[in-house]
Amino acid sequence: MKHHHKLTVALCLIWAITILYGEMFAFWVPSLFTCSWPHHNLLKQSDEKFTKVAIVTDPQLMDKTSFRLSSKTLALEVAQFYTDINMRRSFVQSILPFEPEVVLFLGDYFDGGPFLPEDEWEESLSRFKHVFGMNSEGKVGDVPTFYIPGNHDIGYSRVASHKLDVIDRYEKVFGNRNRRFMIGNVEFISIDAQAIDGNPQKDLALEVWKFVQNVSSDATSHPRVLLTHIPLYRPDQTPCGPHRRASVIDQRFWRHFQDQEVIYQNYVSQESSKKLLEMIKPVLVLSGHDHEQCTVTHKSETGSVTEHTLGTISWQQGNIYPSFMLLSVPNAVNQNSSDLEETLHTQLCFLPCQLYIYMWYLSLFVFTLLALLLWPNHGISFVNNAADYISNVMKLSFSSGVTKEKNEDENCEYEMVWDAEGSMHLVKKVLPTLVKRQSDKPLVERGNAVMRSAARKNEAEQIELVMDSNANAGGSVSDSLMRPASKSRTKLVIHRVIRTIMMIIAIAALNVPIYMMLLFKDWVEQ
Repeated sequence: MKHHHKLTVALCLIWAITILYGEMFAFWVPSLFTCSWPHHNLLKQSDEKFTKVAIVTDPQLMDKTSFRLSSKTLALEVAQFYTDINMRRSFVQSILPFEPEVVLFLGDYFDGGPFLPEDEWEESLSRFKHVFGMNSEGKVGDVPTFYIPGNHDIGYSRVASHKLDVIDRYEKVFGNRNRRFMIGNVEFISIDAQAIDGNPQKDLALEVWKFVQNVSSDATSHPRVLLTHIPLYRPDQTPCGPHRRASVIDQRFWRHFQDQEVIYQNYVSQESSKKLLEMIKPVLVLSGHDHEQCTVTHKSETGSVTEHTLGTISWQQGNIYPSFMLLSVPNAVNQNSSDLEETLHTQLCFLPCQLYIYMWYLSLFVFTLLALLLWPNHGISFVNNAADYISNVMKLSFSSGVTKEKNEDENCEYEMVWDAEGSMHLVKKVLPTLVKRQSDKPLVERGNAVMRSAARKNEAEQIELVMDSNANAGGSVSDSLMRPASKSRTKLVIHRVIRTIMMIIAIAALNVPIYMMLLFKDWVEQ
């Protein structure tokens, strides 16, 4: 097989393995190697004692507001498809293999939810259901699923107070913005964090605080978990723990100067955070919105409370290391326990870095192109030289072990002699050894032929005649020699380019179908 054929086969295999890993195997890594349910790390703990909860936040499906493009632009549709397929793989191949018994979404399902017209919002909703495999009831298969609102779903209080229809269409699909529900033996309290700091005289803020007051007044023996899309207040530059990769964002809080409704906030205000902790008394707080991982501890009158802010599941939302969380919720809680927070066990899990996968695709393409263009016709020279060297060493070692016998017939001749009876005998005679002198002219014998110096003289004369004739041509020799060299070099380049194109077609013929099969298999399968 020719060397460039071997190179083509090797590159085909490298590309096939790369595509299989980047499009499929990489998403199996969390469930197989890097992550597990946190209660599995506890001694003598079985699945029967815990309810397994998977938590996802901030998918923010891209739409025309993401890049300020029209909804039918080809660039936007391509970006939507590849972002959606990445999240679908992350959810179906990385999260669902853990077999969660409950799924929690912590808000921001769309990117421009409050500003999309009804038909485009319905289209985004259909994409959201397909990406996360939801049925008509909003469940992930048969798994109970709960949602809390985010600012990209209904807007901050300034937007929501002027777009009540946005709130109505959200609640028809995802349920009430403020709700409470039980998982295992733990009560989960979900609030509309976008409205809690709004104008306290307006309906949105009053509705949230009325709900919080009802929760506070109800005596309960169950520990509580607070779910809020916007994280609770933390002082500027508060450390976020070892999983944080981006710099910590300081508090930003803006109100409209007329109606005092919130235009933007990245944390709940300090006053509202304090009231929530004192009234709800949670043992754990879960939030999103920041798109980056962060773990902080809040101080309140009831003690210390840990808050986990989850990173986004979408690699297009500023975090190249998407993540999700596994939460083990106990089915029975010992009320005499000194620290109820220890009964809830969390595990932060990271998804494949899609940006690195695409960078590797690009690097491998450049390497493939250069290798096909520059690969020598006879392979790499040092490989061939090494092979020749090894072969010569083996020959020498073999020949050194064989002793050459002396030929006694060298420098001898045989003469035929007949005796008196007519019989022939061969008589061996030693020839005298001729001593060569420097004055002797070299002779080269080939059988009966002899090459003499006269032949070299004639050859020299012929060369001289040719040189003289070329000299008379007035320097046209160099031009005639350079022209064929230039043509041969051009021919070599064209041959290399054609050969490279053919080999790229051969590599693509094998790997493009594999890529397309994996791409649409993940998108179509239910």
